[in-house]
Amino acid sequence: MVKKGGLGRGMASLLQVVDTAEGRSDYFICPIEKIRPNRNQPRKFFAADKLDELAASIREQGIIQPLVVTKKDDFYEIVAGERRWRAAQKAGVREVPVVIREASEDAVLELALIENIQRQDLNAIEEAQAYRSLVEHFGISHEDVAKRVGKNRTSVTNALRLLKLPPEVQQDIVEERMSMGHARTLLALESPEVILKARHEIVQRQLSVREAENLVRRLKMNPHPVPHKRPQQPDLLMGALEEQLQKRFQARVAIRRVGTKGGRLEIHFSDPDELTRIVDLLEP
Repeated sequence: MVKKGGLGRGMASLLQVVDTAEGRSDYFICPIEKIRPNRNQPRKFFAADKLDELAASIREQGIIQPLVVTKKDDFYEIVAGERRWRAAQKAGVREVPVVIREASEDAVLELALIENIQRQDLNAIEEAQAYRSLVEHFGISHEDVAKRVGKNRTSVTNALRLLKLPPEVQQDIVEERMSMGHARTLLALESPEVILKARHEIVQRQLSVREAENLVRRLKMNPHPVPHKRPQQPDLLMGALEEQLQKRFQARVAIRRVGTKGGRLEIHFSDPDELTRIVDLLEP
């Protein structure tokens, strides 16, 4: 069942400050093993090089901005700050500063989605998936999502269209093998088979967006072109060896390729005397 409600309230109403035991503040230093990532975290891809950079900074400067967490049974779940938590582990840090907040499951989901979107911490596919989660979980329109995250409705709708692309193309966007411009161009194609064909050309040949647009235009006119066979390039090494052997035997020599690795050597002769002469040359 689609859950309603939650969206439309101010961020302050989503999270309430909680005083911990013995009257301590909601801010404290928490052992890192007591913290777990949010299972609804919209961000799935964390670039290794960026994590390494942040880990190096944490070793030098520590964690300046605390993680926001919510209390579970015997651990704390991250609401905001998973990248810092991951980098802290790489840096060998055993304790991290946290701020504990009390929030419902819906509020944690909403905050995690919106916080990542507004901070532009998500790649295009993760952002689209975050919009979809807001739409499906809270049963709201693209217009409502746009108002909540401070975007225009067209941007939200265009982002959601990316999720119609095949998984291979979505992964290319995540891993930055393909830009948003390439992805939007591919949306003009209807068949997943043709989209993947275009995707292969774009990635393998590293086409620009303009070149990709031309490719898509051609594929729309003729989605199943007959491939043209490339003329065989002369094998320069084989040609040089043939010439060398012809000088050695004073006869016509041909090297024929058979399969991908093997072949045969042909030495031509015109009469028995020439054959005898060639055989004599072959003897050690």
